[in-house]
Amino acid sequence: MIFDVLTLFPEMFDALNYSIIGRAQEKKLITINLYNIRNYTTNKHKKVDDYPYGGGAGMVMQAEPIYNCVDDIKETYGYKPYTVFLTPRGKRYNQELAKELSNRKHIMLICGHYEGIDERIMPLVDLEISIGDFVLTGGELASMIIIDSVSRLVPGVLSTNVSFENESFYNGLLEYPQYTRPREFRGMKVPEVLLSGNHKDIDEWRRYQSLKLTYIKRPDLLKNAELTKEDLRMLNMIKKEIEMEKEM
Repeated sequence: MIFDVLTLFPEMFDALNYSIIGRAQEKKLITINLYNIRNYTTNKHKKVDDYPYGGGAGMVMQAEPIYNCVDDIKETYGYKPYTVFLTPRGKRYNQELAKELSNRKHIMLICGHYEGIDERIMPLVDLEISIGDFVLTGGELASMIIIDSVSRLVPGVLSTNVSFENESFYNGLLEYPQYTRPREFRGMKVPEVLLSGNHKDIDEWRRYQSLKLTYIKRPDLLKNAELTKEDLRMLNMIKKEIEMEKEM
């Protein structure tokens, strides 16, 4: 999978050269190409912004360097990659959208900065994405989040599909609690079922805990989760369990 990133600060993406994403690049499972927007300006000072028409605070990124960069990318590949613009007005990013993007072979990410980008870049954009209702200095961090979350879904990046299929949000629920050695730490013990070797019991415990954590911490996720009859039975047990705990 190829990620082309248009940014004013390519050095920020050094963080993606480590851990799982770094190894994925070494194995050629993903490629991250960084394009410095300043290199596509036509003025000698490599100025990429100007004052907004109509007045107002801050500066606005110009459309021309973006178009020049995209034209260069189109000439390289013979086509325009699927283009994502990181913006507060975009579609809210979640695991479902990450899965959708992972089915694409080539994604171009445009990182805004300052007070935004000239609206005339929008004909280039296929999808606007927001990673949340808060303000960032630029689109670089948001782009890194998208690259990381999408790359994890690319075949071969993780050791097995089970690695991401059991993670939070993949199936619409939060992940179950995890434990490792030692069996007891400061009086806190690993649940006995995880030591039993009975995989059926372990799977049931994990599903129950996943449902319980989701019900307590993110009940909104249950509305869209694909729940079986057994899940619904467990949820009823969880609700009764929580009600009993409140009465104690």
